[in-house]
Amino acid sequence: MRIATRVAELRAHLPRGGVGFVPTMGYLHRGHLALVERARAENPFVAVSIFVNPLQFGPGEDFHRYPRDLERDRALLEEAGVDLLFAPSVEEMYPKGFSTRVQVEGPLTALWEGEVRPGHFQGVATVVARLFLLVGPDRAYFGEKDYQQLLVIRKMVRDLGFPLEVVGVPTVREEDGLALSSRNVYLSPETRKKATVLYRALLAMREAAREGLGVGEALERGEAVLKEVPEFKKDYLAIVHPETLLPLSRFVPGARGIVAGRFPEARLIDNLEVYP
Repeated sequence: MRIATRVAELRAHLPRGGVGFVPTMGYLHRGHLALVERARAENPFVAVSIFVNPLQFGPGEDFHRYPRDLERDRALLEEAGVDLLFAPSVEEMYPKGFSTRVQVEGPLTALWEGEVRPGHFQGVATVVARLFLLVGPDRAYFGEKDYQQLLVIRKMVRDLGFPLEVVGVPTVREEDGLALSSRNVYLSPETRKKATVLYRALLAMREAAREGLGVGEALERGEAVLKEVPEFKKDYLAIVHPETLLPLSRFVPGARGIVAGRFPEARLIDNLEVYP
């Protein structure tokens, strides 16, 4: 596996085509490795980036304490058969005088995470657009755990005409259902046990849908589960359209349950298809 820290090195090592790309912020877990595995299966060349992007962190968020372990990540990626790792500095990604931003407008970025974290998706779109231009992949892989982010990136790709396919990969979970996240490392053992409440609320809504209940009743089921863990401070719980993310008043195929909120140590998000 080759490692590039500068743009010139990255370009020197990339082939002319056949690139599958997995952008990450590092501190890799099995969810990231599932993206790499899918990319490895579908492309002759796999590139991964590790870059903790300051533009997508708001004031008071965890940019400086976000977990980092490049040597550990490098070993995992090499074992997974990655061909090229791009691990740039902030100065390399955003050279002096860099002032361009990419903004996806509309409900996809205004609601949910966009409302709770103003400016977050502008930072995501900016860094992903820059990485796409630098790497030039045929396919790029993102986890469905960050479902809203996946839709935002797909829209950016459509709107700007990037010549690539955005591939969503299902969420990888612990045995008890907790969605894998680099931020799970923040959780104390006691909070870790309670963190399954997000998944359990989503399951309760899915079960309500399968019983033939309506959206309102399904949401009540989910809310009741969240109230079992008072330490969890909900930001939102909703059932939304799978493409627009607008809240639903009745179920449609693919309807998605989404949930986010804070424990004392960390903020977590999750989602699940609740109406197949």
